[in-house]
Amino acid sequence: MPRLILLRHGQSQWNLENRFTGWVDVDLTDRGEAEAAKAGALLAEAGFRPAVMFTSVLKRAQKTGAAALAAAGLGDTPVIADWRLNERHYGGLTGLNKAETAAKHGEDQVHIWRRSYDVPPPPLAPGGEYDFTTDPRYAGQPIPDTESLKTTLDRVAPYWEAEIAPRLKAGEDVLIAAHGNSLRAVVKLLFAVPDDKIVGVEIPTGNPLEITLDAGLKPTAARYLDADRAEALPVLP
Repeated sequence: MPRLILLRHGQSQWNLENRFTGWVDVDLTDRGEAEAAKAGALLAEAGFRPAVMFTSVLKRAQKTGAAALAAAGLGDTPVIADWRLNERHYGGLTGLNKAETAAKHGEDQVHIWRRSYDVPPPPLAPGGEYDFTTDPRYAGQPIPDTESLKTTLDRVAPYWEAEIAPRLKAGEDVLIAAHGNSLRAVVKLLFAVPDDKIVGVEIPTGNPLEITLDAGLKPTAARYLDADRAEALPVLP
């Protein structure tokens, strides 16, 4: 039975500054690096040896995954990076302080943008500081100017089906080091979480979520490896 581990990146600099990050390529804080190293120790303790690590093209996810693998003595694990595992694109909110944005637009409106399933923030204006259309990592790709959780899922799901699921069906253990919303999309796929419930699912930074799957990739068990700071688990289907 294959095992899948979902690892949300450790604290980033903009997590610390309470800013909407999305696709901006910010680095980890010292705390984030420590969270990644601890995640690796937990992987080793669980005897987890992934055949491959999937990650996004953003360094906070890549560095978390690499540090965890190194700490677990698994530094030679193959790594596949793809933009479809990026964090949700926060559109016109990108770079803004969350508290200041709530004061300007109202807490109710910001809550809708952040936590509704299918209502995206305002689009990102072209040509600004956070315009990703000229980034070579996304050359030839359909780059969004904003995303809801639903549209994030719309890009994660095909990648899951085409690239990740076949490795699991072949019996391989897989690590995905990514972001709160791209991992939330994977959780929705696996656990069939209803639209109105998935926005309440929180995946803590740096705490590996281990999911055991059957041959049809249905979850049979799930646990956070650091039980002392685990969020509530999704309900098994």
